[in-house]
Amino acid sequence: MILKTKSPQNVQSAQATAGQQQEQNVAFFLRRAYKDHPQVLVINDFKFRFNDEVAQIDHLIVYSYGFILIESKSIRGQVKVNQQQEWTRSLNTYQAKTTKWQGMPSPIKQVELQQALLLELLMHHRSEILGKLLGFKQQGFKGRCWDHLCAVSSDAIIDRKSMPKTVSDKLIKSEFLVEKLDKVMNLKSKFARFINTSATRPAFSQQELESVASFLIKQHIAPNAAANTETATRTHQVATEQNSAPLANTPITAASAAPVQQMPAQPIAADPALLTETEKSQVIQLALHCKHCGESTNYAPMYGKFGYYINCKQCTKNTPMKQACPQCSSKNTRIKKRQEIYTLNCQECGCGLMIV
Repeated sequence: MILKTKSPQNVQSAQATAGQQQEQNVAFFLRRAYKDHPQVLVINDFKFRFNDEVAQIDHLIVYSYGFILIESKSIRGQVKVNQQQEWTRSLNTYQAKTTKWQGMPSPIKQVELQQALLLELLMHHRSEILGKLLGFKQQGFKGRCWDHLCAVSSDAIIDRKSMPKTVSDKLIKSEFLVEKLDKVMNLKSKFARFINTSATRPAFSQQELESVASFLIKQHIAPNAAANTETATRTHQVATEQNSAPLANTPITAASAAPVQQMPAQPIAADPALLTETEKSQVIQLALHCKHCGESTNYAPMYGKFGYYINCKQCTKNTPMKQACPQCSSKNTRIKKRQEIYTLNCQECGCGLMIV
């Protein structure tokens, strides 16, 4: 049963267009296979927030025994994965005599992070989702089946010879996805499950299955609404900048975690990666430092289970990038990354500061 379809979005780049087409292709196969299946509930393009983190799952399947997350990836050329699970893809060089290769982030690692956050969300709300059974707490979600797959373009060339088996088993071409899903879910008739005493997988009842799906649908964040809100905020900032005194004359309260460098005020562009070097120097910037030893330059930006952070190369300890807004002191802030540029964005006052 399809609970949420994939909504087309306006994209401009060729890469974004190919990515959206791949998601549409996977959604098509899922619809053809499970649109009338009461035990298989499909949520396409699921975006949710928990514990100040946001995750977007291309395709989420909730079925009688658990959950399957699917990451869609448009790969037109060849893809290789070495024994360290590092991914490379070939570039489109049809007229070149030699094939050029480029590294790419692992979609398997990406979907693993999404899965971890989804499990945290469900466990946090397990009592309201599953309720209680005969006066006792109902079983949670950790004991359920959790799987994740990466569905790549049907015309991709996958080099499985040197690829680790753990990765190869999760990397599926779109046209073979449903066959793989059927094997993973291993759904049988009620009679077959009854006589199969070796089956140890805890199963959701139909009522529990629908309760889980209903809860997840309520958690979905509409991307268009979020984009419109951010665009309106940026537009308001530009209008304010053009009709008021420079922000450099406005006192800024320094956050407890890091000092703020006052710069000539200029709102951050919708895509910070498009800023020129001159424009970067005119944006209000936020300087981070290690909360353990105070080091302010010798660190590396990282991303982990709980979001973006810096790893100090002097004391080797970690410090979260996320902190209170230096403008209004609100803790409702988010870290965003565009290419190699990180920004701290306040959800209350709408200000954005580039992290240096």
